[in-house]
Amino acid sequence: MKKIVLPVALLAMLAACKSNDTKKENEQGDKKLLSIITLDPGHFHAALVQKEMYPDVDSNVYVYAPAGEDLDLHLKRIEAFNTRAANPTHWKENVYTGADFFQKMIQEKKGNLVVMSGNNQKKAEYVLNTIDAGMNVLADKPMAIDQPGFELIKNAFAKAAEKKVLLYDIMTERFEINSTLQRELAQMQKVFGTQEKGTPDNPGVTKSSVHFLYKSVSGAVLQRPAWFFDVTQQGEGIADVSTHLVDLAQIECFPGQALDYQKDVELVSAKHWTTPLTLSQFTEITKQPAFPDYLKQNVTKDTILNTYFNGSFQYKLRGINIKITATWDYKAPAGSGDTYYSALRGTRANLTIRQGLEENYKPTLYIEPVKSNDASFEKDLTDAMATLQAKYPGVSIKKTAKGWQAVVPEKYNTGHEAHFGQVMQHYLQFLKEKKLPAWEVPNMITKYFTTTAALELAKKSATKK
Repeated sequence: MKKIVLPVALLAMLAACKSNDTKKENEQGDKKLLSIITLDPGHFHAALVQKEMYPDVDSNVYVYAPAGEDLDLHLKRIEAFNTRAANPTHWKENVYTGADFFQKMIQEKKGNLVVMSGNNQKKAEYVLNTIDAGMNVLADKPMAIDQPGFELIKNAFAKAAEKKVLLYDIMTERFEINSTLQRELAQMQKVFGTQEKGTPDNPGVTKSSVHFLYKSVSGAVLQRPAWFFDVTQQGEGIADVSTHLVDLAQIECFPGQALDYQKDVELVSAKHWTTPLTLSQFTEITKQPAFPDYLKQNVTKDTILNTYFNGSFQYKLRGINIKITATWDYKAPAGSGDTYYSALRGTRANLTIRQGLEENYKPTLYIEPVKSNDASFEKDLTDAMATLQAKYPGVSIKKTAKGWQAVVPEKYNTGHEAHFGQVMQHYLQFLKEKKLPAWEVPNMITKYFTTTAALELAKKSATKK
């Protein structure tokens, strides 16, 4: 057989054609896929978004971050997901660590979905500039930790509408089953009645959470970055954890309704206080042998770090008196963890989630009639539960001294870490539909106005004292 020798120029042309065809195929394929970019992942929540794989999401993830421990810990968490025995993921992390990491991300646009979960000092600025570059953003809470940050986020939402991209924050607590049942029952007038407006001394809605600095995530003790203890980088408790509590209050009291922060929110009072942490406790959590210079102004007696992790505020939302409290302690009692309390007062019943020793530190919903002689309440509650059971099979109730307790099958107690996947799945659906529910954007704006305005009020109140 005669060997055919093609000219080098022709070979080069064919190779170029093949390369262009391959590039074209890849580009066409990429149109069917969402590609994740992770920006400066300093918080463990950034990894939890990738605890599972998602259909139509490329396994290649592009990470832009400064080199250092925050990035190393993030990559170790992803590797742990990739190598676990049960349902391992197969993410491929493509990392850029130049000092210009943010500008490089904007310039290259290797993905179309940017996940932000880390140091909050520049987050609002990053959000606005990423949106302006035409990329979708899924941001961990809080997106804003002060009033200047709120203004940037408000502008980012306006820019997102202009650029036709979606900006969304990660509200995991919406997916906790007891919160879901509380929200559902609050809309059943035959059981709940109508929401009491309450007073500052006896609010219609009360929400509080207790978090712990020492905790386990994915089976390992969580190592927190030292900057987590600097409120100018992480944010105070009022502007951080309270975002979850305000979010739940909004969707429980006014589900599916768009709120206007300029008309619907009235701040009443606010206060904040510190959580003390010894140097040995700080070292145990951060693996740092000493307090960094930027924290030393908050250190007393050379060994006690005081951080404004705690806050409480009261406000009115369309006339309903709401009290929000977020606190942090060092380590939870044995067998417990972060806890949540939520009380909605209705004209016919109170719906209360407790998570204390009596509940074995598991969130538990109680339905307690306002009047002890309400003869028809049990029948109305039973009818309401039949409706709920159609949506949540297996959920039931049992009698208690003051009313009833919701009994939830273990399959619904998926845990906090699993809720990140649920948020992601909802967000991916919004991206497919190319829109968020109409109420989401105005209510996110209202939420961040509430938390940042409450923080300003707490600072002013402390100054006056």
